[in-house]
Amino acid sequence: MTLNELRYIVTLAQEQHFGRAAERCFVSQPTLSIAVKKLEEELGTPLFERSKSRVQTTPLGDKIVAQAQLVLEQTARIKEIASEGKGQLISPLNVGAIFTIGPYLFPHFIPQLQRMAPEMPLYVEEGYTATLRQRLRKGDLDAIIISLPFTEPDVVTLNLYDEPFVVLMDHNHPLAEKQRIHPEDLNDHDVLLLGEGHCFRDQILEACPNLQPRLENRAHTRTAAEGSSLDTLRHMVASGLGITILPHSAALASHYASDILVTRSFVDPVPTRTVALAWRASFPRHKAIDALKKAIVQCDFSDAEEV
Repeated sequence: MTLNELRYIVTLAQEQHFGRAAERCFVSQPTLSIAVKKLEEELGTPLFERSKSRVQTTPLGDKIVAQAQLVLEQTARIKEIASEGKGQLISPLNVGAIFTIGPYLFPHFIPQLQRMAPEMPLYVEEGYTATLRQRLRKGDLDAIIISLPFTEPDVVTLNLYDEPFVVLMDHNHPLAEKQRIHPEDLNDHDVLLLGEGHCFRDQILEACPNLQPRLENRAHTRTAAEGSSLDTLRHMVASGLGITILPHSAALASHYASDILVTRSFVDPVPTRTVALAWRASFPRHKAIDALKKAIVQCDFSDAEEV
């Protein structure tokens, strides 16, 4: 039994698909499949039920996967303890961010962090909140940048900043004549949203509950294809498919001229989201977390290109 085999079964249990699990583990599908089968033979019991459409844990496999998860977390803790004796601002720092934050925050805070800790390599990745949560627990990531609410046992969460939402539209759109937008103003206009799984979609529907019935009735509200990003929504708006709602940082990061797309703020109370930093309470490199926090807080989005 090896740590890699434990990592394989934990990932397979999460993905319920050999191909996706192999991709996340950076191995080929046959390699992962053989390793899982080898572990099942060693333990003398099947861990997974396999079918053409999905893979799921057996009742006993579920217990073994849960224990494997604990082993991987403790292994990550051993590495963290070993790093305590090293320079806290020298070892690599692995940071994840959700899809609606990372592309717009990374270009701002990475140069700041490089100035604060020039000898600390920084590895970044993007993902859904659920994926980043799992990778933080396993020790694959040292810290994650997410949008509240977010709770996780033995994980510290620190609020970084509040970010307002804005409406993005064609410069000739009827709503462009307004200085500020009321949520009810969106009625009878085509509104483009991210697909399910994005927490930003849920936040929009919470801030603009009038969109929910229209979404259920498929009236004037359209969900982008799975895997789409905020940039995809922006391009869809530019192509004349409707309007959308973006976080302020994403609205500023545009390559479209002001005679193509414009933004409008909401009336008070302006819908906002709280961006937060989360890390394991056991993570020993407090100076690295402090440097990361300061680099993010000092970001200034005002120098971004406005739309």
